[in-house]
Amino acid sequence: SFLASLPLTLPPSAAQAPTSKWPLVRKCAFYGPKMYEDQKYVNYLIALLVRSELAEADLGVLFMHNEGYSTMCGHAVIALGRFAVDYGLIKAPTSPETQINIHCPCGLVKAFTQYSNGKTGAVRFHSVPAFAFATDVSVSVPGYGSITVDISYGGALYAFVSSEKFGLDVNKSKTRDLVDAATAVSDAVKSQVKLYHPVSEDLAFLYGTILTDGKDAFSEEPTANVCVFADAQVDRSPTGSGVTARIALQYHKGLIGLNQTRSFKSGATGSVFTGKAIEETTCGDFRAVVVEVRGHAHYSGVASFTQESDDPLRGGFLLR
Repeated sequence: SFLASLPLTLPPSAAQAPTSKWPLVRKCAFYGPKMYEDQKYVNYLIALLVRSELAEADLGVLFMHNEGYSTMCGHAVIALGRFAVDYGLIKAPTSPETQINIHCPCGLVKAFTQYSNGKTGAVRFHSVPAFAFATDVSVSVPGYGSITVDISYGGALYAFVSSEKFGLDVNKSKTRDLVDAATAVSDAVKSQVKLYHPVSEDLAFLYGTILTDGKDAFSEEPTANVCVFADAQVDRSPTGSGVTARIALQYHKGLIGLNQTRSFKSGATGSVFTGKAIEETTCGDFRAVVVEVRGHAHYSGVASFTQESDDPLRGGFLLR
């Protein structure tokens, strides 16, 4: 994730923000640095720090990707947990953990950053209410026939399906093959399933498809998945909001109990998050859970970007 900051304010109903005044902001922040000039940037995600109108929030954030906006990004929240402490956004950090309240478009997310002797470490966060939207939904997927998927919400809505249904392995198959299968599922769900969210219609869209190894029953061994979201973008992490949604789905099916910790591995990179349902709650008419996700984030560099008014390509460009 790239972390950037602009002097803007996120309204309380932040899910509506990307549909109104933010497109210009995204163009300047995402395309302006000409990230797409180099192919490696196509799959980056930007966390844009903004002010929040929520009194309890320490900061606000917008998530931007190669297609538009996301309502939630768990790995970016983990990164922000370290960044907020290390860069002085939290004036008086406490040990052994410092709490940071982050206003995301999906709602308020509470992060807890390990802090000892002036150094930050692992970060855990508590999700917005997460719930299974629908299970065993049959969709017609061109090239694959009828496929049964589950749909679950963890700050964003995802379709879940085992990669084995496509003759694939999330740990070993070519990324291109996984992307093609997941994209086909996403397209099918978007066109055939009516989605809604009880809090805001702006949250009622399918963010992507997560292919799993099918190992949903509780185990001490990690279960692997690969998330394909936005414009065929592949998450290099196990996907924080996806882990949240997958825990909610497993809890709904009776496969995991409260405070039972599972490990989730990215089939793409092998990186691991842990997750557990810590509290029952509701979201409208849905029975929901608050999920705790834990992981690590690491710094890779600091950069400054400049946009000159007379640059004919200042809006950036994409080469594929």
